[in-house]
Amino acid sequence: MAESKTKYDRQLRIWGEQGQASLEKASICLLNCGPTGSETLKNLVLGGVGSITVVDGSKVEIGDLGNNFMVDESSVGQSKAKTVCAFLQELNDAVKAKFIEEYPEKLIQSSPSFFSQFTLVVATQLVESSMVKLDKICRDANVILIFARSYGLTGCVRISVKEHAVIESKPDHFLDDLRLNDPWPELKRFAETIDLDTADPVVHKHTPYVIILIKMAEEWAKTHDGNLPSTREEKKIFKDLIKAKTIASDEDNYKEAIEASFKVFSPKGISPALQQIINDSCSDVNSSSSDFWVLVAALKEFIANEGGGEAPLEGAIPDMTSSTELYVNLQQIYQAKAEADFLVMEKHVRKILKKIGRDPGSISKATIKSFCKNARKVKICRYRLIEDEYSSPVHLELQKYLTDEDYCVAVGFYILLRAVDRFAANCNRFPGQLDGEMDEEISRLKTTAITLLNDLGCNGSTLTEDLINEMCRYGAAELHAVAAFIGGIASQEVIKLITRQFIPMSGTFIFNGIDHKSQLLLL
Repeated sequence: MAESKTKYDRQLRIWGEQGQASLEKASICLLNCGPTGSETLKNLVLGGVGSITVVDGSKVEIGDLGNNFMVDESSVGQSKAKTVCAFLQELNDAVKAKFIEEYPEKLIQSSPSFFSQFTLVVATQLVESSMVKLDKICRDANVILIFARSYGLTGCVRISVKEHAVIESKPDHFLDDLRLNDPWPELKRFAETIDLDTADPVVHKHTPYVIILIKMAEEWAKTHDGNLPSTREEKKIFKDLIKAKTIASDEDNYKEAIEASFKVFSPKGISPALQQIINDSCSDVNSSSSDFWVLVAALKEFIANEGGGEAPLEGAIPDMTSSTELYVNLQQIYQAKAEADFLVMEKHVRKILKKIGRDPGSISKATIKSFCKNARKVKICRYRLIEDEYSSPVHLELQKYLTDEDYCVAVGFYILLRAVDRFAANCNRFPGQLDGEMDEEISRLKTTAITLLNDLGCNGSTLTEDLINEMCRYGAAELHAVAAFIGGIASQEVIKLITRQFIPMSGTFIFNGIDHKSQLLLL
């Protein structure tokens, strides 16, 4: 691991050793190693995934030299899968790499069990019929699937997995878990030992804002029937009371207390999003339940009993103006409470595992501790089958996108990417791939797109002529700049899914290279 720490130092700062270990255990399969697929896999190989398998039955052609940096002139006529695989192996020799010279469509049709060996499949440049088949195969095998495609100046990325649980969601902005509006006994007793009216100016300006707010909130509650400030006027008065306690202009701790006073006003208990998770039918666990749902079941027990309506305490406190002694004491109180909550949660987990007939020690202490630390932020992501989305998209959303000036180009590309597949199914080629006859190609693609819209219940809806012309002009070309961008997005989502950190995107990601915009369509 020491070598990994040196090699992957920068990324370890983002997803930690646990996340890196998950990457190094992962087995990734890439279908089609054109520029989109190669760029996706390049990023994952550099990130240190455990193993890769490249599936592509084509040979390197002269045209590939202009958009794929992982082939060169000497490889023309050779297996594209073999060439790209060798290049990727050179980037990181710690990654196990192999290739299969086979067209993905044939593999999907003839050997569906092949995909069950992988952690995740990245399927690039597949047409709709193959996407639908592969989606069902991966769902049945419980394998994560990501579709990525670049097509001229547009591209798309779509995740497909029945359910994905995220413990370390790492939101950009989240309220510190300080419990200022409901301090536990040990924190209260510690606050009682500190006098806000001390005459010592050094002590006064180094009292942590956490203590200031706890004491001020308690003082307010005594004169307001046990209630904390709730109205705008009351919150203003509360801040004024804190300001009145200052005795010098340079008391940063009191400025911090005023700025952080909103933490006192925040509602007690768990968020609606967390409530929805613990109310999920999956929290009624059985022997086949995942570790995540066992932990949720334990959390449900904790909140209803020992937690008094709250999740386990995280145990971390932010930086603040304070004397070292007071800060360390405060830190220890929060850590002790977090440890006590963890031990209670661990008992619930072991009890539930035993009850459902599983080994009580099958979920590690480290996993339980991580869950406790992140319990308020856990997320569950579920994705529709591609076939369901394609046959019956959310009609109201689709209509809204079609008429929304901000989304009409993105949804236009979404429809046209499906329309070109229908075109190809009928003509054995994509629009614009033959020289000449462009007007006829445009007319045929337009008819195909309108038919598709009618099939989706959007009778009377049309797409702009310019957009249809563009799709024909692209001729299904993969431009390297667009492929690299789509590959970057796809690989970023792969890392989120494998490490189970950060929230993967929902819906279909559409890149609009004409207007330099990226948008998500929730259909």
